[in-house]
Amino acid sequence: METIYDVRQLLKRFGTVIYVGNRLADMELMEDEIKELYQSQCIDIETYQMALLLLRGEMSRLRDEKGANDQ
Repeated sequence: METIYDVRQLLKRFGTVIYVGNRLADMELMEDEIKELYQSQCIDIETYQMALLLLRGEMSRLRDEKGANDQ
């Protein structure tokens, strides 16, 4: 797993499609879903950790961009 697209594909395999029109909100919901999959033992620890790393990195990037645009 290397991209947010890969995380979306993982979620799709479990029947979850997330799109609310706000990329940051999408990432937050995807993180919640990944946590649920891990707690339900549907994905292994490595997949869980990589998905969280990718999502949190993207959320951080989006927040930084938003902060730079607000100034």
